[in-house]
Amino acid sequence: MATNLALDDNLIKEAQLIGGHRTKKAAVTDALKEYIRRRKQAEIMDLFGKIDYDAGYDYKKGRTRK
Repeated sequence: MATNLALDDNLIKEAQLIGGHRTKKAAVTDALKEYIRRRKQAEIMDLFGKIDYDAGYDYKKGRTRK
């Protein structure tokens, strides 16, 4: 999908240098992927302390080989 965006050229150049990207498209694509990963991680972090765990669950039991 073709999209026209007005992006700061200095930011794009810096992202290309830091990321080792040869093209603007590669730099923007990588930046978007990282943005999405970080947002998903933040959602997971919000769950800490909100999930109740079964105190009687034996996690080692599932590791045995048969």
